[in-house]
Amino acid sequence: MAENETLTFTGAASDGTALTAVYLAQPTANVALGLVFAGDDLPHIVHWGRPLANPQTLLAAYDALKPQRVSGALDETAWPSVLPTQSESWIGEQRVVLRRDGVELFPKFTVTGIETEGVLGASLDAVTAEQYTDVTGHARTTGPTRVPAVVVAAQDQENGVGIEWRLELMPGGLARQKATVTNLAGADQTPLEIGKIELGFPVPELAGEILTTTGHHLRERSPQRQPLTVGRFEKPQLAGRPDFDASLLLTAGVPGFGFEHGEAWSVHVGWSGNSVLSAERLPYTQGIIGGGELLFGGEVTLTAQGEGESSYETPWLFGSFGEGLNEIAARFHAYVRSRHPRLFSQGRPVILNTWEAVYFDHDFDTLKALADKAAASGVERFVVDDGWFGSRRDDTSGLGDWQISQDVWPDGDKSLKALADYVHAKGMQFGLWFEPEMVNLDSDVVRAHPEWILSPTAGRLPMQGRSQQVLDLTNQDAFDYIFGAMDALVGELGIDYIKWDHNKLVTEPGSRRSGRPAVHAQTLAVYEIFKGLKTRHPGLEIESCSSGGGRVDLGILEVADRIWASDCVDPVERADIQRYTSLLVPPAMIGEHVGASPAHSTQRATSQELRMAMAFFGHMGIEWNLLKEPDEALAKLAVWVAEFKKHRDWFAIDTCVHADANDPAVRLDGMVMPSKDAAIYRFTQLTTGQTYPAAPVRLPGLDPERTYRVSPLDPSLDLTGLGNGQSTLGWWNEEGVLMTGEALQRYGIRPPSLHPQQAVLFKAVAE
Repeated sequence: MAENETLTFTGAASDGTALTAVYLAQPTANVALGLVFAGDDLPHIVHWGRPLANPQTLLAAYDALKPQRVSGALDETAWPSVLPTQSESWIGEQRVVLRRDGVELFPKFTVTGIETEGVLGASLDAVTAEQYTDVTGHARTTGPTRVPAVVVAAQDQENGVGIEWRLELMPGGLARQKATVTNLAGADQTPLEIGKIELGFPVPELAGEILTTTGHHLRERSPQRQPLTVGRFEKPQLAGRPDFDASLLLTAGVPGFGFEHGEAWSVHVGWSGNSVLSAERLPYTQGIIGGGELLFGGEVTLTAQGEGESSYETPWLFGSFGEGLNEIAARFHAYVRSRHPRLFSQGRPVILNTWEAVYFDHDFDTLKALADKAAASGVERFVVDDGWFGSRRDDTSGLGDWQISQDVWPDGDKSLKALADYVHAKGMQFGLWFEPEMVNLDSDVVRAHPEWILSPTAGRLPMQGRSQQVLDLTNQDAFDYIFGAMDALVGELGIDYIKWDHNKLVTEPGSRRSGRPAVHAQTLAVYEIFKGLKTRHPGLEIESCSSGGGRVDLGILEVADRIWASDCVDPVERADIQRYTSLLVPPAMIGEHVGASPAHSTQRATSQELRMAMAFFGHMGIEWNLLKEPDEALAKLAVWVAEFKKHRDWFAIDTCVHADANDPAVRLDGMVMPSKDAAIYRFTQLTTGQTYPAAPVRLPGLDPERTYRVSPLDPSLDLTGLGNGQSTLGWWNEEGVLMTGEALQRYGIRPPSLHPQQAVLFKAVAE
């Protein structure tokens, strides 16, 4: 079959029921999906895995998989469709919640249409087709592409509800589905309230274990595993953002699956507001993994068609299948790269962010001197963080007053414009911090417009966080003020980069303008500001920061150019924060910064080598007051930055891999060229290990048929002070050692014996 087509087959079940099967495949991505429709019922997903040798056999899946009637149950045993309701025997958690006048509806959807033509992949940014050349020298074209898809229309005429369900299989093998609910009732009937639409993918019976992540500020993405038992496991997020505890992926797989091995299936909700991820089994069914947006009562209410908002569109639910987490992650990475093709056409510029260097203590001469040190170290983007505006000398006042502080940045040769011009003259880009969604009560904007605060009543405000409240961007006046202020400053200062922060949990999110909860509309408003600024200022990049890693999802990654994984730059903590963030986000979009020692967030002292090695694969940056560092440290920093620049173009498109290891003290990860001509790996010794010296580590991602020369990367060649070996490691020299990809992947290579909290980099280059 052609890669961008779907196949449709028709037939009949053994009981005479008319069947339609739809097959979607991406052969080059080695993945396919199969659905079966029985009569006019909603479809069942009956295959999600490798392409089928004979797709027409999907028709037989109805008889092969449909459960029998059993005693003590309903006449039809539960076999969940893509949107199961009680009308098809689903008695688990409600996945379709609809009400009129507060009264629950119990829908039974009848399919009225099936379309299987290739469709244009939807995009929030709707890029224009444009030619460019990537780092491999190949010509590429930006813009939406045609993908295999199935679109199903269904109705419940009695309840006046229409559904359009869409499933797409993207070029990299990532699946995504969404549903649009429409109020079909006339103006004489009450509006339709959307309570919840939770989508899902079924997983095979052998998927008996689930992996999610938990966390808190400064410790995001901490993995946790548990059996997929009968019942429901869910990770709800109701803070107006995914938050630190959010699991970027919920993965179900064969027990013990890892990065390199074990069939597994993952889901992710591409939404930056409230959401849930879930895994559920009934005694009658295999597991379902999925999720969707969480809505407060009355948040989305649909009027009659032609009278206002009559449809609700869910966020995309993404699904990825693979043999191990590395393959699952590669599908997500391919998708994200497709949304930002030009961003990944070359390596990312090295950043210096001023936050941990000066905090709120802004001063022209200090920041000018810091810019000099940054440029000398190889920095290409200089970002001024919080404290440049209004009365913002600490975190208690001024937030929301997006006017340059004349006290700190007076007009003339000490102005913020003068600093931006100086930075540009040094050959660096200029970036500026904003927190557009938040305000301090002690601010001019709140004194003038207290009604702009997102709160259910005027008499009582939600609990504060960091002395902040949330600005109601669903209020058009507030939206216009924020957009206008940011737009003007980008033009006035020549801002190349915005660090967009979000530091308060969005609680009690009632809009005084609409009288309704507003997280859904607030999230859409944030997307609109991102898109509007980038449309008006081509080339502008925007980072999504949310107290660090509090807003990381494929919704924000449609419009943002990088994420800040955590406010903790301690490299020991970052080893796993970055590892599990990279299951969703390509490393080139993850801010990974070299910080001070001891780390400001943990007071842990670490070597400069570890701090630089841990930032090497991502969007490298510096979060460090270089003015206080000796020349030796700055010279070493410049060497590592220069080494990063040699490889970053490839890092932008390389395959990110992680190795499985029995020893919890070690980590092995790497970046492998798409051609598999070369790879760079990082070995990290977090604590003392189970074996002494460290056991050989496997190198994933190489071509087993080729021979590779493995040798240290130049900055890691000298192990002085890093290791405790009493003799020289045989291959740790400029010549290295020749080994086959098969041997390196199966048996591995022994890394140096390192002290705890140390890391080294080495390369494998095909001969």
